[in-house]
Amino acid sequence: MSELAQEVVLARPVTAAPVAADFTIVARDRTPPEGDGWLKVRPLFLSLDPYIGARIRGRHMGEPAPAPGEPLPGFCVAEVEDSRDSAYAPGDRVVVEVGWTDLAWVRSDGARRVSTDIAPSLHLSVLGMPGLTAWAGMTQLAKTGEGDLLTVNAAAGTVGGVAGQIARNLGGRAVGIAGGPEKCALVVDRYGFDACIDYRVADWEAQVAAAVLPGSTIHFENVGAGQLAVGIRSLKPYGRVVLCGLADHYHADAGPAVTAIGPLVGKRAAVFGLVVYDFYPRWSEWTALAEPWVKDGRLTIAEDIGQGFDSAGRQLERLMRGENVGKTLVRV
Repeated sequence: MSELAQEVVLARPVTAAPVAADFTIVARDRTPPEGDGWLKVRPLFLSLDPYIGARIRGRHMGEPAPAPGEPLPGFCVAEVEDSRDSAYAPGDRVVVEVGWTDLAWVRSDGARRVSTDIAPSLHLSVLGMPGLTAWAGMTQLAKTGEGDLLTVNAAAGTVGGVAGQIARNLGGRAVGIAGGPEKCALVVDRYGFDACIDYRVADWEAQVAAAVLPGSTIHFENVGAGQLAVGIRSLKPYGRVVLCGLADHYHADAGPAVTAIGPLVGKRAAVFGLVVYDFYPRWSEWTALAEPWVKDGRLTIAEDIGQGFDSAGRQLERLMRGENVGKTLVRV
């Protein structure tokens, strides 16, 4: 028997950084599919991440923009309500991509089972794609370990916040860069960074240099060319640079970000481009390392939660403006 679901979709094509008015809520008829291998799921939390803003404009990894009325990209953590796969049972929790909806049928081979003894929202943050991104960059590319000193911007966000906590948990130090005293306090007081520099103050570049004397060994870039240049200047010779995100450039109408090559040569730096999709097959390696850290309080994240579907568009708009504090979510 079919059921009615709510779904958030685009109300119109998006040509700039998305705002709340770009979205609308529609009713969908969910008819059970035929055959085995299906799960009926009820999303609990929806994950909103910076790439979504670029994705719905058709400016992410060559993927086409969703048309108005089509399902939107983004993961959710959901509870299984009905299973047509003997490997799953009602009450199991899975991470899936089904659109911004409160009810869906999904192929079981497209679901990732997650533990039920950890708060469900954490499977979208520290244990989800942002956490996997930080793990891949820090441990698989930069090979962080004892004695390393990390600089990371957007440090109050999930990727940056987890990257710094990984550095600390593996015997290194972390200096964050974030916007405003509230975010810097979060980075130091909750995430345990050694320091955090507010890039909104006039002398922030000098403060970064002073905080990492005689130099950092790893720079993790989430923002763009301007802040990357500061990170490179503060790097020790033979340091490592992880290029993860370009938040400043995702919605710019100007040309692509440009970084001077000379300083990289002068530092003899190793530069790694990070695309998290390469590490999806290794997700279990990250969760095996991270879940004990979560349970003993060595890995945490602030959450910026909107209540209900009515908040989804506003939450994404706040994220695009950098007004969120911590991981941006919607409680379905």
